Amino acid sequence: MSMPEKLLQVRKAMFEKGIDAIIIPSSDPHQSEYVATHWQERTWLSGFTGSAGIVVITKDHAGLWTDSRYFLQAEIELSDSTFTLHKMYNQFASPHVDFLTKNLSPGSRVSVNGFMFSKTSIDTLKKSLNEYLIELDYRQDLISDIWHNRPGLSDALVEIHDITFAGRTLIEKLSDIRRELDILHADSHLITALDDLAWTFNIRGSDVAYNPVVIAYGIVSKTEACIFIDQHKLSKQLKDYFYQNQVKIYDYESIIPFLNRMPDNETISVDQNICNQSVYEAINAKIIHTQSIPKLLKSIKNESEISHIRNVMKKDGAAIAETFYWLETQLKSVTGVSECAFAIKLAENRTKQPFYKGESFGAIIGYESNGAIIHYHPDPDSCKTILSEGILLADSGGQYYDGTTDITRTISLSPPSSDQKKHYTLILKGMISLSMSKFPVGTTGAQLDTLARQFLWAEGLNYGHGTGHGVGFFLNVHEAPQGFAPVHSERGKTVLLPGMLTSNEPGYYIEGLYGMRIENLIITIKSTIPDFLEFETVTLYPFDHLLINKSMLTVAEISWINTYHSRVYEGICPYLPSEFKQWLQEKCRNI
Repeated sequence: MSMPEKLLQVRKAMFEKGIDAIIIPSSDPHQSEYVATHWQERTWLSGFTGSAGIVVITKDHAGLWTDSRYFLQAEIELSDSTFTLHKMYNQFASPHVDFLTKNLSPGSRVSVNGFMFSKTSIDTLKKSLNEYLIELDYRQDLISDIWHNRPGLSDALVEIHDITFAGRTLIEKLSDIRRELDILHADSHLITALDDLAWTFNIRGSDVAYNPVVIAYGIVSKTEACIFIDQHKLSKQLKDYFYQNQVKIYDYESIIPFLNRMPDNETISVDQNICNQSVYEAINAKIIHTQSIPKLLKSIKNESEISHIRNVMKKDGAAIAETFYWLETQLKSVTGVSECAFAIKLAENRTKQPFYKGESFGAIIGYESNGAIIHYHPDPDSCKTILSEGILLADSGGQYYDGTTDITRTISLSPPSSDQKKHYTLILKGMISLSMSKFPVGTTGAQLDTLARQFLWAEGLNYGHGTGHGVGFFLNVHEAPQGFAPVHSERGKTVLLPGMLTSNEPGYYIEGLYGMRIENLIITIKSTIPDFLEFETVTLYPFDHLLINKSMLTVAEISWINTYHSRVYEGICPYLPSEFKQWLQEKCRNI
C-alpha cells in the first residue's frame, strides 16, 4: 500500500470503532530503542526511519513529532508525504498530547496499543487527556488489522554468552536478583526489557538490529526462574543449559496467561516505566513498583568485563586507524570517497578483529553539512562524497563478544578556519574537563553534565543532546540507567557508581555547514581521594591536531592530551600492521 492508502485504511478503522485519534510510538512491547521490523509501525505508516518519534493520526491531520536530533532527517524523509513535521525543542515534553487536547472536543476517544506503551506512559497520557474529558482506549490494535504483509519475528538461534566474557554465571546473577527481592520484600521480579533479560540469563541473539538481544520475557522468584521465548530458537545445548540452571521454559505468548494465574497473595516487583500496559494489567499478584533489578546490576561492570573492555578498545582503535589511513590514501589518488563507502570500510576493518559480531549502531558518517544532522545515516542513493577538504564527523561502534564500543572523531581534511578550530577546541576542553573530574560519592550525571558544556556556554553556544549515555557489555550501546544529561532526564538523576561505563560526547553543530563531536567511553572508578570517584578513559584514538587551537588550552589540558595520545599509541600499535605504525605515531605526537 502507498502512504495515502495506509492513512485511508487507518482512518477507516478509526471510524468503524468510534475513535477520533490514534497515537503510534516508536517502541515495541519491551520499550526497546532498536525495534524489530515486526513492530516498526510508525516507520511503516509514516516513512520516517529515525529511532525516536511519535505519529498522531486524526480525521484530518497526520503529524510526526520528533526532537532536534532528527529535525533535518525528518524534513527529508517526510518532504513528499502528507505528514506534517512537528519539531520538539524539548525532547522530554509531550507536545503531541497538547495538540490532541487543543484539537479534540470533550467526549472524543484516543486509541493506543497497550503493548506498545509502558504502564507509566499510559497513566500520564490518561491523566492529561482526562483533564479535557477525552477518553483513552489502550486495548486496541488498529495497525495489525491493516498491515497484512507484516514481517514475522526473528527465528535466529539464541547463543550462550560464555562465562569467559560475562564474568558471572547465571546462578550468580539469579542470586544477586534474589538478594534484592529479599530487600524489597517481594516474591518475584518481572523482567521485560530485552537487555535486562539477556544479561540475567547470560544469553545473546540477533532478534533486532545492532543490539545482540533476544525477544523474550523473564520472571525470577525466590525459588525458580522462568523464561518466555519462542522455543524454536533454542538449540538442545540451550535447553540443557536452562535445565542445568533450573530455568523453566515457556512459550513467548504464554506470559499473559502465566501472569493471570499468579496467586493474589504473592508480591511481584515490576518496573512500570518499562513494563507495557497490557502485560502489567495481566498480573494477578500484588504489584510493587521498583526499578528493574537487572538494570542497575548490569550497569556496574564486573572485573572480568572491565578487563575485556580495556582490551576491546585497543583492537577497535586499530580498526578505526586502518580506516582513516585508508581514507587519507584514497583521497590522494581518487576524486572522493562516498560516506557509505567509508562506513562500509569501518565495518570491514572491525570484522578483522577477534570476537567481532557486528556494528553497535548504524555508523553516522557526516561530511560537511551532513555532520550537523546529529543522527544522520548515509544512504547509497543520496550520501555525500567526501573530498580532500572540509569537516568529517564519524560516529561508529562495534559489538564484540568481549565488549561494546562507541567512538566519535571529527577531522578536518584541509586547513580549518579559525571558527572551526575554536568550536572544536571548546568541545575538546569540555570533554577533557569531564574526563579529569573528581567528584564525591553520590554525584549524579546531571551535576557533571555542565562540565562538558561550560566552555561552549561561555561563548553563548550549546548542543541539543545529552553529553553521555550508559553503554552495555556486548549489549545495548545505549544502556540505562546512568548518563550525563540535564536534571529533568532519568539519566541525569542517576547516581554514578564504580564500574559504570558511560560515553563522554560533547558536540557543536551549525545547520547547513558542519557538525563536530568528540566521544570517548569512560569508566567510573574509585579515586585516591577517600569517598570520591573519578573516570578512566578507555577509548583509544587520537584527536585531530589540525583542529586544535593550542592557545586556548591550559597546561593541564595539554598534558592530558599528550598523556592520552601516548596511551593510544601504546595500546593500538600491537594490533596494527607495521606499515601503519609510523602514520599512527605522527597522529599521536605531542601537541
